[in-house]
Amino acid sequence: MQKKWMNAAEKLGMIIFGNLLYALAVTLFIMPNHLITGGTTGLALFFYRTAGIPVSAFVSVFNITMFLLGAWVLGKQFALTTVLSTVIYPLLLGLLEGAGITGFVTEERLVAVLYAGLLIGAGIGVVMRAGASTGGMDIPALILKKKKNINVSAVIYLCDCIILALQMSASDAGSILYGILLIAVYTLVLDKVLMLGGARMQVKIVSREHDAINRLLAEKIDCGTSLLHMETGYLHQEQNMVLAVISNRDLPKVNQLVLEVDPEAFMIVSQINEVRGRGFTLSKLYRKDTQNK
Repeated sequence: MQKKWMNAAEKLGMIIFGNLLYALAVTLFIMPNHLITGGTTGLALFFYRTAGIPVSAFVSVFNITMFLLGAWVLGKQFALTTVLSTVIYPLLLGLLEGAGITGFVTEERLVAVLYAGLLIGAGIGVVMRAGASTGGMDIPALILKKKKNINVSAVIYLCDCIILALQMSASDAGSILYGILLIAVYTLVLDKVLMLGGARMQVKIVSREHDAINRLLAEKIDCGTSLLHMETGYLHQEQNMVLAVISNRDLPKVNQLVLEVDPEAFMIVSQINEVRGRGFTLSKLYRKDTQNK
């Protein structure tokens, strides 16, 4: 029970922290430097600059409206994972605005674009890693996915383009280009945050000394291996190929170990984004552990 509460507290902390990063990006860099962006924030900035509606007020009303629509169409499970961001983000945004924080006005707007993109991408990524949704413009995309089976990313990008187009009336061509760059930066950072800690290297080793290499990988690298039965294409010789998934830092050591055993070994190395299972998302089990069970 205590572990369950600790996990829940950790996820809550991640959601608050992620939304705080997003709110800081808007307060410190986007608004002071008159940047434009997509999503709910971009729509709020459009109404702030054309009608004087406070960003936090618009975000609050829009997010709550989208949340109610999403809960009605997508169900209770969606509502539970979205309600926190729906409330926390506009609340933090309002607190930062009310605190009178002026932010950083940079001589070169590209610097503000990079910092804002870094904070937004990291913020959304942290929220998603906690298993929650950021709500807002994500919700119409999820609804269209459920009702019409339209790709979520395509709808989000289309919405961002429409929101950028709306802001063209109050922005110059340079601002539009900076807005496109901002979206590209936070999308790239988001992808990196989502893959953070999950990326591994997959190594396939073809060698006559596969038994020795398999044993040494377990002893020296402490990684699990699999032996895949294969047949060579030219001589049609049957033998085993060693398959292992290792961390990036272990790759040079594995390469050296294999070449010491067999300088003619054939190795295929590829990067994989995520690994699940024993030794990664589950704790390792050694032979003495399995014998005691």
